[in-house]
Amino acid sequence: MRRLVAETNLTVDDLIAPLFVREGIDQPQPILSLPGVSQHSIDSLRREVERLAALGVPAIMLFGVPVEKDGEGSQAWNPEGIVQVALRQLREDLGDDVVLMADLCLDEYTDHGHCGLVDDRGRVDNDATLNLYAEVACAQAEAGVDVVAPSGMMDGQVMAIRDALDEGDWTEVGILAYSAKYASAFYGPFRDAVDVTIVGGGDRAGYQQDWRNGREALDEIRLDVAEGADMVMVKPAVAYLDIVARARMEVDIPIAAYHVSGEYAMLKAAAQNGWIDGDAAALEVLTSIKRAGADMILTYLASEVAEVLAAR
Repeated sequence: MRRLVAETNLTVDDLIAPLFVREGIDQPQPILSLPGVSQHSIDSLRREVERLAALGVPAIMLFGVPVEKDGEGSQAWNPEGIVQVALRQLREDLGDDVVLMADLCLDEYTDHGHCGLVDDRGRVDNDATLNLYAEVACAQAEAGVDVVAPSGMMDGQVMAIRDALDEGDWTEVGILAYSAKYASAFYGPFRDAVDVTIVGGGDRAGYQQDWRNGREALDEIRLDVAEGADMVMVKPAVAYLDIVARARMEVDIPIAAYHVSGEYAMLKAAAQNGWIDGDAAALEVLTSIKRAGADMILTYLASEVAEVLAAR
């Protein structure tokens, strides 16, 4: 009876698995602050995505960790950069069986750790960065990506990327815009995963959103939709369920929510200490994100939740 009248049901079709691929390694490297998550080699990434596909997980989000970083983040658009190499291999392995999404940003690739070009005063140059985002989008499209996901929160990024993709005849490549990405305290383990440190101890509060603001997030979402976003994202998820719910009332396009590294790590730490039932808590948290209005959830729990759902 409870199943019959349940208002919200989480399924494997709601899940996107974020994955890290690192250049220059031949074995996966565990990320200590993200228990159960690793930086993958190309070969271990291929095996992991095949496993996720077998579990029914419909999509992955790929993040790259290059060997070399520079001031521009040039490995982000290098045709032989780690994400482009991985995309080509996964496309060859899997065809269209899994939706291939790729993070589109520069912070993993820059030696200063910011999401865009930095000027002489140490500030991110929004407009100059847009040209580089366009180059990254085209490189990922050429490599076989289905959806690019600009996460840098630069003003005008969606329009710049859409124009570049259309001009390159990649009109079928979608854009999942990180539209409401907050300057959150919950990103720490992710920065371990991509080896990012902001030079000089700075932060990204100048271009990510103030966590005290809600109306601003709706403005950002509306702007991205007007510029051509096919999907929009709220990040983090659990601390911003109100934004997910308000976005659902505002727009009709698909909404993603990112259950981020810190939110995942807290659940894992509590479960490992025996303080909570990890599987039950994972299902409850992810269902709450869907109940708030998300159509898809990026979560490091994707693999294990898919297994739990298959066993029910």
